[in-house]
Amino acid sequence: MFRGANPLSIDSKGRLSIPTRHRDILLSESEGRLVCTVDLHQPCLLLYPLIEWEDVEYKLRGLSSMNPQERRVQRVLLGNAHEIDMDKSGRVLLPNQLRQHAGLEKEIRLVGQLNKFEIWSESRWIEQMAEDIETELTGDFELTERLKDFSF
Repeated sequence: MFRGANPLSIDSKGRLSIPTRHRDILLSESEGRLVCTVDLHQPCLLLYPLIEWEDVEYKLRGLSSMNPQERRVQRVLLGNAHEIDMDKSGRVLLPNQLRQHAGLEKEIRLVGQLNKFEIWSESRWIEQMAEDIETELTGDFELTERLKDFSF
């Protein structure tokens, strides 16, 4: 399980170093093989261990290529999916196309989301957190059925 928001830097070649605490899990679960794609709803990237990405592909396979909305989701997620390998130093190379999509420059955040990571530009992450917290504080949203029973 991945959790926490890690401030990281991307080097001049477009590589980021996965925090040590996540490397062992990624090596044991997927031999350091990952898949990175765009997020459909946020200006960030999604980074999956290969085994988790295969579950996403299975779900995408169940969508109809004849339905325009379902085909669009397949096209965006699969069309932007890049297989990447973690090197011996725990680094991954993010393709330039994906870095541009998410506006990633030097300072980023690697955010654990249970079975995957989100990769945000530092400035967008700060903006998104402020927006999310403000929304929670004002209560300016409708609770889903699952959230109505959620407690922590």
